[in-house]
Amino acid sequence: MSHAIARPADAGRKSAPPKPNAVVAVLALAGIVVSLMQTLVIPIVPELPRLLDASASNTAWAVTATLLAAAVATPVVGRLGDMIGKRRMLLTSIVLLVTGSVVCALADSLVPMIVGRTLQGLAAAVVPLGISIMRDALPAERLAGSTALMSASLGVGGALGLPAAAFIADNWDWHILFWTSAALGALSFLLVLLIVPESKVRTGGRFDLVGSLGLSAGLVSLLLAVSKGGDWGWTSGTTLGLGAAAVVILLAWGWWQLRAAQPLVDLRTTAKPQVLFTNLASVALGFSMFAMSLVLPQLLQLPEQTGYGLGRSMLTVGLVLAPQGLVMMAMSAASAAVTKAKGPKVTLMIGALIVAAGYGLNIVLMSEVWHLILVSCIIGAGVGFTYGALPALIMGAVDPSETAAANSLNTLMRSLGTSFASAIAGVILAQMTTDFGGYALPSENGFKVVMAIGAGAALLAFALATLIPRQRTAATTDRSAAEGESARTAVKAG
Repeated sequence: MSHAIARPADAGRKSAPPKPNAVVAVLALAGIVVSLMQTLVIPIVPELPRLLDASASNTAWAVTATLLAAAVATPVVGRLGDMIGKRRMLLTSIVLLVTGSVVCALADSLVPMIVGRTLQGLAAAVVPLGISIMRDALPAERLAGSTALMSASLGVGGALGLPAAAFIADNWDWHILFWTSAALGALSFLLVLLIVPESKVRTGGRFDLVGSLGLSAGLVSLLLAVSKGGDWGWTSGTTLGLGAAAVVILLAWGWWQLRAAQPLVDLRTTAKPQVLFTNLASVALGFSMFAMSLVLPQLLQLPEQTGYGLGRSMLTVGLVLAPQGLVMMAMSAASAAVTKAKGPKVTLMIGALIVAAGYGLNIVLMSEVWHLILVSCIIGAGVGFTYGALPALIMGAVDPSETAAANSLNTLMRSLGTSFASAIAGVILAQMTTDFGGYALPSENGFKVVMAIGAGAALLAFALATLIPRQRTAATTDRSAAEGESARTAVKAG
């Protein structure tokens, strides 16, 4: 077990302590900016083959590359944050985002676009790093609400980014999308540099290079099989080979982690019931949340002549989904209040039930625009509850010196859930089709099946949450946060 080592490098510097409100606002902004990259290219995906003079199958890598880079970077950067400084790795991640955005803004062909999108994906650890900085920098009584807001920023940025990106793409050159992303990233970098303190809680030690390479290879193999299986064929040699390779590599990686003196991921900690069931619930929640992101835009854009499509533009899609992000942000405060009163386990269970109810309502209400606005807001409220509870559960079970790595792993679990949702929903909608003017379009029943599965995934998250030990409450999280605060105070005093 690694131990926190206080680095006294800044102990002698005289400066006013950072204001908690400013720290929270800056970190939440950074989280929103980074989450924008998930929706940034959605409005221009259909146009990318023409814009980049490449085939549709090749331009799809502009999305896939970001997914793979994020999966690889999140646990690795989280571990480095615990070792050498969370703020340092946060700033490094934002630099990668800005660099990737500039590369994409200058791109007119496929290769630089994929390079830039990969660099953007490498910034995905900003949210778990921000949550971990909050644990070390904020008073214990502020932690629950602040981490809930930071966690919700993942969804907020995506929801608010879609209408903004659609508006920019409709009215200006598509490169402006990435120049905007670069400008927002640069602003976030400056604010973090000026306002956010460096955490003094660090593990030090040697970085597990073998473990990071093994996990990266296993995740890339798994996610390639899941995300590209529909294009390559689920029974093709490439898909099955990558799936088999992922199993073998991840098993070997687990064997190494259990024997390494300073592992990339402490599997013994992740096997604790509170961490294990929280991470499993996160996979189910990631699946459930993304199912809505796949269904609602298609329902809104399909022709009205189908009888169930609403024939709206991409800009309208963004405006319909935007309130969801605002609801998620608003619910972060309610999530924190329930966590303080009843504990994060109860908060997670309530949120999962709200998400399930939203999908159930969507099955019977899907014929009007206001139906979809209502449904997206209900699901957004549930997600706001659950995403606020997850970091509280994780931090209540791990040592302060392992916070960034543990939160990063939890974020990765959510990402895996979204990848599985994309693959399974894609298969269902490809199989359940209706003929429309000689074209096969997803059928109304196909959408209802996906929504039913989304509800089932949320109920699975609820069931997994019931298995989390009851003794872990918000008070536990507050005490853990107080440990980090005590370590910081000791450094200042010393």
